[in-house]
Amino acid sequence: MAQITAAMVKELREKTGAGIMDCKGALKEKDGNLEEAVTYLREKGLASASKKGGRVTSEGLVSSYIHAGGKIGVMVEVNCETDFVARTDDFVNFVKDIAMHIAAAAPVALRREDVPAETVEAERSIYRTQALDSGKPEKIVDKIIDGKMEKFFKENCLLEQPFVKDTDITIEDYVKQMIAKTGENISIRRYVRYIMGEGLEKRSCDLAAEVAEQLK
Repeated sequence: MAQITAAMVKELREKTGAGIMDCKGALKEKDGNLEEAVTYLREKGLASASKKGGRVTSEGLVSSYIHAGGKIGVMVEVNCETDFVARTDDFVNFVKDIAMHIAAAAPVALRREDVPAETVEAERSIYRTQALDSGKPEKIVDKIIDGKMEKFFKENCLLEQPFVKDTDITIEDYVKQMIAKTGENISIRRYVRYIMGEGLEKRSCDLAAEVAEQLK
C-alpha cells in the first residue's frame, strides 16, 4: 500500500475541488495513483462539488412526501442556483428522494451543529451512566462517550445518514453527486416531518421502519 502524503492530497484537491477526506480516501482506494483517484472521485460525483459550496442558492423547490395512508408526512426545501435547474427532472426527483429519506430515517436535525444542546447533553448523560454502570474506568469514560456521540450524530443527522435507497453513500454524498451533475451549488435548507399521533413513540418507530423497508 502506497504511503498517502499531504502533498498528494493537496494535488488531488487542486485537480478536483473535492474535500480533504474524500481525496485521502480516493488515494487509498487507488493505492496512491493520482489519475485513477481523479476518475474515482468523478465517478462518485465528488469532484468539483466543494468549489461550488460558497455560491448562493436562491432558487429550488419545496416538495412533500406522504406515506402510510397519510400517517407520515414530510415537507423539505432544497435550494439550487437557478430556476432552470430547479425545473429539471433530475432535480425534482432528487428533492423527492430527500423527502422520502426523511420519512424513512427520521433525522433529528439537518447537521450535527443543529442538534439541540439539551438533546446532546441528555445523550452524553445516558452514555456516561451506561459506561460507569458497566464498570469502565473513569479515565476512559469520556472517550467512550465521544465515540458513542459520533455514532449518534451519524445515525441522526440528515446529511450524515446513509441514503435509504443506496446505503453505500450518505445524504451529503448524494448532494455532492447532484452538485457535480448539475454544475450548481445545491443545499438542503430545512425540513419538517409530521407523524399522525406524534408522541406515541412505539407506533412512530413502527411506521418509520415500514417506510424504510418499502424503499429498499
